Amino acid sequence: MSHDVLLAFLFTLMAGLATGIGSLLAFFAKTTNTKFLSFALGFSAGVMIYVSMVEIFVKAQDSLVAELGTKGGQWVTVSAFFGGMLLIALIDRFVPSGSNPHELKKVEEMKTSKVVTQNPDLLKMGVFTALAIGIHNFPEGIATFISAIQDPALGFAIAIAIAIHNIPEGIAVAVPIYYATNDKKKAFKFSFLSGLAEPVGAIVAFLILMPFLNDLMFGVIFAGVAGIMVFISLDELLPAAKKYDEAHVSIYGLISGMALMALSLLLLP
Repeated sequence: MSHDVLLAFLFTLMAGLATGIGSLLAFFAKTTNTKFLSFALGFSAGVMIYVSMVEIFVKAQDSLVAELGTKGGQWVTVSAFFGGMLLIALIDRFVPSGSNPHELKKVEEMKTSKVVTQNPDLLKMGVFTALAIGIHNFPEGIATFISAIQDPALGFAIAIAIAIHNIPEGIAVAVPIYYATNDKKKAFKFSFLSGLAEPVGAIVAFLILMPFLNDLMFGVIFAGVAGIMVFISLDELLPAAKKYDEAHVSIYGLISGMALMALSLLLLP
């Protein structure tokens, strides 16, 4: 396994395991730092939107234009971009509404709500939430891995952005499972496992996509990755940031994420 592939896998693993950080926050933090979470989620969205539209989409289009000509390359790029959005929208559509991973939880709920030992309904909701988040994380793992293979610096930025948005997802898994079982280890285990879908996505990308990764395939996948990340930012990150929001903190985070990504693209080779 080459150094670039190993690095890409480590970035994806780091992003996925951030769900475990969320569950640890739920157990040990006394209150939710809503201002920090709002800024961080906005920051993550800013990184992902900027890098998708300015860097990933452009690289995909350059690759496809070189293979298919100007008109054909542009059409395939745009089609793959919206295809990525459609893929993640379909995943959203078929996630059970009762276990929507966009349902935010706060760590205070671990302290103020009464724990009902072995509540099957709450346990079922927590398990479905973990499954739903795992399903969402799978294409994110592919996106992080493919991006890191193409450009490690780009992949690292995307991994950080995804890791930030996985933290509240870890809380969303841990809270209902802890309510149901009064078992912190079990709540952490399910939260941790939901994040492992991202490195699994990386493994699938390596085993299935990598052998066929020529310039045409790369361009299509990269354009799809851009669509997936823009959709996640608009559908998950920004609404979540606004729910935690105080004043315009989420927008300041969004702009800061865009600005930092812009500077890194200008300054890094």
